[in-house]
Amino acid sequence: MRAIWKGAVSFGLVNVPVRLFAATQEHDIRFHQVHRADGGRIRMKRVCSVCGEEVSYDQLAKGFEAEDGRLVVLTDEDFESLPLATGHEIDVVEFVPTEQVDPVLYGRSYYLEPDSRAAKPYALLREALETTERVAVVKVALRQRESLAVLRVRDRVIMLQTLLWPDEVREADFPILDEDVDLRPQELRMAASLVDSMATDFDPSAFEDDYQKALGELVDAKLEGAAPAPVQSSEAASTEVVDLLSALQASVDRAKASRGEPPSKTAAKSATKATAEKAPARKTATKKTSAAKATAPAKKAPAKTAKAPAKKSAAKKTPAKRSA
Repeated sequence: MRAIWKGAVSFGLVNVPVRLFAATQEHDIRFHQVHRADGGRIRMKRVCSVCGEEVSYDQLAKGFEAEDGRLVVLTDEDFESLPLATGHEIDVVEFVPTEQVDPVLYGRSYYLEPDSRAAKPYALLREALETTERVAVVKVALRQRESLAVLRVRDRVIMLQTLLWPDEVREADFPILDEDVDLRPQELRMAASLVDSMATDFDPSAFEDDYQKALGELVDAKLEGAAPAPVQSSEAASTEVVDLLSALQASVDRAKASRGEPPSKTAAKSATKATAEKAPARKTATKKTSAAKATAPAKKAPAKTAKAPAKKSAAKKTPAKRSA
């Protein structure tokens, strides 16, 4: 790895010289734009919209256009004149509990490697963060921009993870979330059962980017002049509206089947019973007259089992339908 920044972590009167390394990398396959007919590379030219001339890199500058159309041009010298209080220093502002940093704020991740003469203060900071279960909130200047970041420990290395500024996080404004939704107890129990049946310890190495793997195989086949292997399409998600409780039960059974466990007979019976109770509820809530007619022939069947569930489910018909 190649260091992208050199400086020092400063907390109190202690300075820890460090080098900064990118902790992540993308594995996307990169493509060039080419002419479909002959495969020739497409070159993009930087052409000025005013004089029509091609502009070289050393003639480029950054421009900002105001809403009224006025344009200001900023040069490298302008950016260099801006004050960056942190300079080549990672300035620790405060230490906060780890759980108080919302994950939505996290940005890029970097490793901090200590200088050869800074192994002891580096280890001291690392142990202090782990012992107190806190992260250090810092300010640092990266790529001509001051960033808010945190220092946290991963294995035995201190990581610097940039944070978004508060005004860079959008508010979630979805009116539908303000509506009241009534959830039946059996739905909550079944949802909890589904979570339990799929619960495990997170192991990121167990996952693979199937798309990138298939894309790489496709490119390799093209390079060798061979016919691409047929790609197995993933199962399309169903858009059919089904009973929520039945869908939860089917999900639990599928999760158990994937682990070689038999489906729960008790849960299956309760789901079937709840579905049977829910069917007459829709009829009784639609029209009272039709409900009265429906209860008359029900006496031929076992009357108690037909009427009792109908009254119970009719009372909760509207909330149950809305949650489904």
